[in-house]
Amino acid sequence: MKQTVSLLVLMLLAMTATVGFAQNAKSPHLTVESPDKTIKVVYGQPSKRGRVIFGPEGVTSLEKYGKPWRTGADAATEITFKNDVMFGGKMVKAGTYTLVTIPNEKEWSVILNTVLGQWGAYDYDKHVAKNVLEVKVPAVASKMPVEKLTITPTNKSVSIAWDTAMITIPVMNHGMSN
Repeated sequence: MKQTVSLLVLMLLAMTATVGFAQNAKSPHLTVESPDKTIKVVYGQPSKRGRVIFGPEGVTSLEKYGKPWRTGADAATEITFKNDVMFGGKMVKAGTYTLVTIPNEKEWSVILNTVLGQWGAYDYDKHVAKNVLEVKVPAVASKMPVEKLTITPTNKSVSIAWDTAMITIPVMNHGMSN
């Protein structure tokens, strides 16, 4: 009887631990920098895992066209500029910003916001007054799906690719800031 109870307790603990680990599984978090280290992006990197990633309302997609997206998983993506830059053709002061995108089939809105530490884009409407810029960039469809969200800063751009959607935001360094 004692062995049966001990065995049941061990099985219950093992099942609880397994469920706990599965529920705490987060996307990997990455910090990527441009080669000259003037741009840094910190984001959660979700995987496609057979899902439809982008699509219109009414379609079973993870992210809906026309809706704000945290541009990653878990906490909203943050982008840091070491110097003042032209980002998508608009001036941005050196600093750290939340990066929010609004995907659409042919064009995305890319938004920089001063409220850091946001969880997802759930409260985006509450923070819209803190946007420092919004630019529109063309979306390009890739032939081969990208399995994991990939954000790539270079010395001249920031590219975002996931599933079959890709965008590139041009960046021009405006020298050292104070």
